[in-house]
Parts: sequence; structure tokens; C-alpha cells
Amino acid sequence: MMPIRVRKFIGTVLLIILVLGWALFFMALAQGRIQQAGGFWHFMYYVIAGMGWIVPAGIIIKWMQKPEEV
Repeated sequence: MMPIRVRKFIGTVLLIILVLGWALFFMALAQGRIQQAGGFWHFMYYVIAGMGWIVPAGIIIKWMQKPEEV
């Protein structure tokens, strides 16, 4: 199996890509689609977009923390 140090390195790179990609995608989406929406929909969009990356990041972190199999 993969050593834990390699898994943590790969996981760290994946987390950086996830956060940057997530932020760029939702910023672009906000500029195009959310401009015409009301204040409530702005709030809901930013809550969902701001918290949505946590689930995929948690999956990556859980994978990174798996103990080495012998």
C-alpha cells in the first residue's frame, strides 16, 4: 500500500486544488448568475458555496489519515 507520507502529500495537493478550483468556479458562477437575484438568494448562494467544499475536503482528509496497512 501507499506510505502515509506519500498519501498526506497527495492529499495536501488535492486539497489545494479543491479549494482553488472551488473558489474560482463559484466566483465565476456568482458573477454570471447571481447578479440579478435578491438579497436572500445572495445569502443562500454564499452559504452553500462557502460551506460546500467541506464535504469533499473531509473525504480527502479521512483518506489521508488512514493507517498504513501491513
